[in-house]
Amino acid sequence: MRYVTNLPYETKEEEHVTIPMSDGVRLSAHIWRPTSSDQEPVPAVLEYIPYRKRDLTAVRDSIHHPYLAGHGYACVRVDLRGTGDSEGVLRDEYLEREQADAEEILAWLAEQPWCDGGTGMMGISWGAFAALQVAARRPPSLKAIAIASFTDDRHADDMHYMGGALLSDNLAEAGTMFAYGTCPPDPAVVGDRWRGMWHERLENTEPWVLEWLRHQRRDDYWRHASVCEDYASVRCPVLASSGWADGYSNAVTRLLGNLDVPRKGLIGPWSHKFPHLGEPGPAIGYLQELVRWWDHWLKGVDNGVMDGPVLMAWMQDSVPPSTSYEERPGRWVGEPDWPSPHIRPVTHPLTRHTIGPARDGTATASGSGAAMTVRSPLSVGQFAGKWASYNAPPDLPYDQREEDGGSLVFDSAPLTEPLEILGSPSVELDLSVSEPVAMVAARLSDVSPDGAATRVSYGILNLTRRDSTESPEPLEPGRRYRATLPLNGVAQAFPPGHRIRLSLSTSYWPLAWPAPKPALLSVHENSSTLTLPVRPVDEPDEVPSSPFGEPEGTPPLEMTQVTPPEERWEVKRDLIDYHSELDIVKDRGTVRFEDIGLEAGRRAHERYTAVADDFTSVGGETTWTMRFQRDDWDVRVVTHTRLTCDETDFFVDATLDAYEADRRVFSRTWNEKVPRDLL
Repeated sequence: MRYVTNLPYETKEEEHVTIPMSDGVRLSAHIWRPTSSDQEPVPAVLEYIPYRKRDLTAVRDSIHHPYLAGHGYACVRVDLRGTGDSEGVLRDEYLEREQADAEEILAWLAEQPWCDGGTGMMGISWGAFAALQVAARRPPSLKAIAIASFTDDRHADDMHYMGGALLSDNLAEAGTMFAYGTCPPDPAVVGDRWRGMWHERLENTEPWVLEWLRHQRRDDYWRHASVCEDYASVRCPVLASSGWADGYSNAVTRLLGNLDVPRKGLIGPWSHKFPHLGEPGPAIGYLQELVRWWDHWLKGVDNGVMDGPVLMAWMQDSVPPSTSYEERPGRWVGEPDWPSPHIRPVTHPLTRHTIGPARDGTATASGSGAAMTVRSPLSVGQFAGKWASYNAPPDLPYDQREEDGGSLVFDSAPLTEPLEILGSPSVELDLSVSEPVAMVAARLSDVSPDGAATRVSYGILNLTRRDSTESPEPLEPGRRYRATLPLNGVAQAFPPGHRIRLSLSTSYWPLAWPAPKPALLSVHENSSTLTLPVRPVDEPDEVPSSPFGEPEGTPPLEMTQVTPPEERWEVKRDLIDYHSELDIVKDRGTVRFEDIGLEAGRRAHERYTAVADDFTSVGGETTWTMRFQRDDWDVRVVTHTRLTCDETDFFVDATLDAYEADRRVFSRTWNEKVPRDLL
C-alpha cells in the first residue's frame, strides 16, 4: 500500500464526540473532517460498528478515514451502543434500536454546522449490514452507501445457516460478540463511570448463540433487517463489493439483479477484507474509488463513476490447492448488466461417476437412472476451511482428494479447450435418503492433470428444507425427491487438460453441523444434473487490464507489538480412540497504542471435535480473552462457549468472567438446552 500525506484538504480530528440518542443514551464518535469545514460545510460519511474505535479498529480506521477526510468529507466512526466508549448494552445484532440509533446519528450529522446536510454510509461486514439496512429505512439525508462483505438475507446467506444447515461460524461469531460486547469503556474517555458502564454490560449480556439457535427456521427474527424481503425499500445508490474467498460472495450479484437504483458491483479474489487491504491479492485502490463515488453522489461531480460495467469481477486462473495465497492470478472482467447477457447456463447430466455431455438450457434429463449411493464419514469437511476466510491463520480449503474419498464423485472428461464460469453453479438431484433428517454438501473442484483438486465453490442443503426454510418437513426414508442446491457464486477459469469435479457428501463437519444420524444418500443418474454459468472465453472483458490504481491510504497509527501474535490451524486424529479435532488459534498478541498509552490483547481459540462416525459426538467450543492495560488500569474479560448435542437437542454451556488485575470481579454461567428442529 502507498501511504499518502499530501491530500487536497488539511484535516482536523476530534477523538471523542458524544451524540445523544432520544432515550438518553450517548454514543461515542471519532470524527475526521477538513479544517475548512468550519466555514465551508461538507458531506458526512458514517461507519457504524461495534468493534471499538479507540483501540481495536484504530489502526485500520487511521488508514481510510483521514484519507477520505483529506478529500473533502467529514468521516464519522461511531461505536454501537454498548460497545467501546458508547453507553448502553449491545444485546444482539441488527436490532430495531440499533437501526433507530443510526437514523438519529445521521440526523445529528446533517444538522452540524460543518455538514452540508448530505450523508453517506460505508463499511465492511457489520458496517455494511448496517448501511444497507438503514438505507432501506430511507433517512432523508442519506444519499448513497458503499458496502463490502455483507448480505441482504440474514437467514439464507449469513454465518448462521446455509441451505437450512447450521454453520459452525454461528458458534464462532457468537463467541466473538460475547467477548466484544462485554469489554469495558476506556476510563481516559468516560472517566470514573467506566466501571458502572462495564458492569451494566456484564450483567445484561447472554451468549448470542442461544438466541440464534432458538430460530432454526426462517422466521420473523431473520426476516427483520433482511433487505431481500423488500428490495424496493432501498432508494439510494449502492456500491457493493465482496471477495470470492469470503463467505459473502453472493449478495453483490443479488443486489445488482434486484435493486432498481444506480448501482455498481465489484468482486475480487479477496477474503473478508476491504478491497484496498485485500488478501489474497491483488488489492486495489478502493479508497480512490470511494472518493469518486462520494464526489459524484454527495457533491454532484460529473466524473463518470457510473460509466462502464455494472459488475467488475476477478476471473480467477487455475491454482494448486493451498490454505493461503498471497496473490490469485487472473484478470478483471466486466458485465454490462446482471444477470449478464453474456452468460448462459450449460447443464450436464450426472451419469455413473461422470459429468456427462453438456447441453444448453436448464431442463432436467428424463429417465429413472440407476442409483448411486454414499454415506459419508464425519471426516469429510476437515479440510473445508472457514465459511468466511480471513486469510489469517491460513483458512482456505486444502486439497480435496482426501474429502473425495468419503464422497460421491463425478468427473468431466479432460477439457480440450479453456472453460470459464461466472455466477452461481447449481446441482439438481433426484434423490432418496435413509433418514428423516439429512443433508447434502456439494463441492465443485478444479482437478489438475496430476490429480490435485482445488475447491472452486460449494453449497450445503438441509434436505428437510428442500422446499421451504420457513416450513421444513421430515423426509420419508426411501421416497424419491427432487432438490435444487445452489453453490456459491464464483468466477473461475479451467484450462485445457483439467477436469471439473462435482463431489457430494452427507456430512461437512466442522464447517456445518451434521444431521442427528448418518444417512445413506441415493442419487439417480441421468435425472440429476450440474448446471454451470458459462461465460464464453472469447467474450470481451470490457475493462482495461489494470482498471484500478495502487492501494492508497494515510499512514497508519503508530503501534508497537509488545508480545508476538500466534496463529494455528491443526487437524488432529487419534487412531486409538478415533477422536478427531480441528484446533484453531488466532492470537493478535499484545499491542501498544502509542498515542493513548494503552496496551491491548486479543486471543481466540476454537476447537471442533468428533469421535469416529458418531454424529452426536460432535462439539464446538470457543474461548476469547480480551485484555486492556494502562498504568494501574488492568482489566480482562474471558468468555467460553461450548455447543454439543444429542439426537433431539443442542446444549450450550457458557461462562463469562471479568477481572481487574488478577481479581475476578464478575462471573456468570449458562447451561441451556435448545430442541433441534429438523436440524
